[in-house]
Amino acid sequence: MTTGFATMSVAAILAESAIRFPEKDAIIVGPTSTTYRDLWREAREYAGALRARGIGEGDAVAILIPNVAEFPRAYYGILALGAIVVPIHALLKSGEIDYVLRDSGAKLLVCAAPLLGEGAKGAALAGIDVVSVMIPDDKTGELPFARLEDEARTATAVETYVPRNPFDTATILYTSGTTGQPKGAEGCHLALVEQVNVLLLNTFDLRPDDRVLGCLPLFHTFGQTCTMNTSFRAGATVVMVPRFDGDTALKVMVEQECTVFMGVPTMYIALLDAASRNTERPPLRYGCSGGAAIPVAIIEKFREAFGAQIFEGYGLTETSPVATFNHVGREPRPGTVGQAIWGVEIGIADPDLQESVSMLPIGELGEVLIRGHLLMKGYLNRPADTAKAIVDGWFRTGDLGTLDDDGYLTIVDRTKDMILRNGYNVYPREVEEVLARHPDVANSAVFGISHETHGQEIMAAVVLRPGATATGQDLIEFTMDRVASYKYPRHIQIVQSLPLGPSGKVLKRELVAQYG
Repeated sequence: MTTGFATMSVAAILAESAIRFPEKDAIIVGPTSTTYRDLWREAREYAGALRARGIGEGDAVAILIPNVAEFPRAYYGILALGAIVVPIHALLKSGEIDYVLRDSGAKLLVCAAPLLGEGAKGAALAGIDVVSVMIPDDKTGELPFARLEDEARTATAVETYVPRNPFDTATILYTSGTTGQPKGAEGCHLALVEQVNVLLLNTFDLRPDDRVLGCLPLFHTFGQTCTMNTSFRAGATVVMVPRFDGDTALKVMVEQECTVFMGVPTMYIALLDAASRNTERPPLRYGCSGGAAIPVAIIEKFREAFGAQIFEGYGLTETSPVATFNHVGREPRPGTVGQAIWGVEIGIADPDLQESVSMLPIGELGEVLIRGHLLMKGYLNRPADTAKAIVDGWFRTGDLGTLDDDGYLTIVDRTKDMILRNGYNVYPREVEEVLARHPDVANSAVFGISHETHGQEIMAAVVLRPGATATGQDLIEFTMDRVASYKYPRHIQIVQSLPLGPSGKVLKRELVAQYG
């Protein structure tokens, strides 16, 4: 059976906008702006340099670059060659980088100068070459790595992108590996391009005159697809923040007059904190939230402080990522992650039946399943893991949720985060929603620790607002009055900060390890 003659490339996103919006700013980093025409030219020059190094169609190239202009230059340059981009989390250590390089079969690592400490060590362990970006001229003697910028100046730039089969692999993104080793999810050109088209046409309201704050890490699927690819497809401007903190983000948003903010819940919490010290506000039209559940109380506080609504969505690396969203233009339903995006189906299945799919009636709690154009091709070189994750064409998320009559999805929790106390199921998110309503609480994480008689006991780590005086006991009593007796935390630890993963998610497993 022939697969037909259609071709597709994620690189077309930048190539087409360079024709349609040549003089518009594609990205702004600090005082430096780059137009669409220049960004595509630079990406084609990078591609020429990589081609001279022997990189071609189907080759995997890893990139270890923070949120600066070099990321899209390398990303689209690699894709223009018909090669595969393997973005690496900027916080990984050399042994973890070695693992990703070997597992993906990467032929080369493009590494930013600030990350060469771990990146070069990881590449040496994996036995592959490193080419750098961002090494200052006065440091070239100390850092003995070829500079891609230098090679790009002397190489012949590629004229345009190589056409690919829509199902060819475009990216390999490594899932955070909460259980066992990280797995490489293969994203094809069709899934990534269709995701962007659907988000623009039916889901977000993103316009060429929008300025989007790019603080989500671009090595992560949320930042890569929703901020970078979708903004570039629309011809909008991405204002990049290389390292996120609330005060800097608010200052940059005000200076650059940002109209759209995309972030994970911890970023919204940090912005609210910054807003208590800075009275200036950007002309925000709305915010998009994903990556983890955002408490309804935070949505309400953000609307009061910024005069903008937060639209929450849901998805995973394996779903490119957005599967459901509170569509911009419709009244959102806070507490839900919205409805399935165009062309995608959501099902709720019996979580105890893993080898086959048994759907549950509307309103019942079960495992969230997803199918549609957005699914990954599978986990690289892991057919058994792929078969376990995708059953009868449905991707099993491992998340527990409910669907209502209107198709709105509510995520209750990760199946593995659920706490079983005295035989009763306790969903941490429900308790976190209550804690978020206490005036002294900035952020919290609820998790289970082992207990001799109860099986598991409920504990919370809580970050207080500046100047707040609530004690752990105060917060225990606050939740006791608002949830059933088997649900309230028996221990609350006041902490300075919560452990966060590279994408801004709270790492509950680290809290369990520390207190359990």
